[in-house]
Amino acid sequence: MSRGDATRDALVGAARALFAERGYAGVGTEEIVARAGVTRGALYHHFADKRDLFRAVHEELEEELVADIGARIGGIDDPWELMVTGVGAFLDACTEPALMRIALLDAPAVLGWAEWREIDARYGLGLVSFALQNAIDRGTLRPQPVRPLAHLLIGAMAEAAMVIANAEDPQSARAEVEPPLVALLEGLRR
Repeated sequence: MSRGDATRDALVGAARALFAERGYAGVGTEEIVARAGVTRGALYHHFADKRDLFRAVHEELEEELVADIGARIGGIDDPWELMVTGVGAFLDACTEPALMRIALLDAPAVLGWAEWREIDARYGLGLVSFALQNAIDRGTLRPQPVRPLAHLLIGAMAEAAMVIANAEDPQSARAEVEPPLVALLEGLRR
């Protein structure tokens, strides 16, 4: 790893920990560079501003989320089980404090709804589209256009995530949103 990559990684790691702890608004750039052990100049060499650094943190979380869900569904052959397990893995992740704070509570406000949804779709759309197409190809779901269906399912999952993130008891909210989300999928079965 180059020195520049190490500096960038240190900044993202420090910002991620601080944003998860206190949220975007509660963290200053001085604190981020101090925790990362770099200069302010290094911050502005790698990122345009604090918002740009936040975007990098958010994207890292999204990438990890997709990888974690992929690991949980890897090896599942049954299309229905794959979809239900994937939804469950996503909802489980939504109860994690860092993901709740950064990706669900702060990202829509900091990045704006359109950019937040674009990043969400960029990482999750492929996985959701694969699961749906696989289920259609194998006769589990009725044939229909996959792309719009994937967008609608991601929208339902994003709303379920927001219910969890804004709940006083995220675990209870997670348990409450899963059955209706699975029921939506049930309505698509053959």
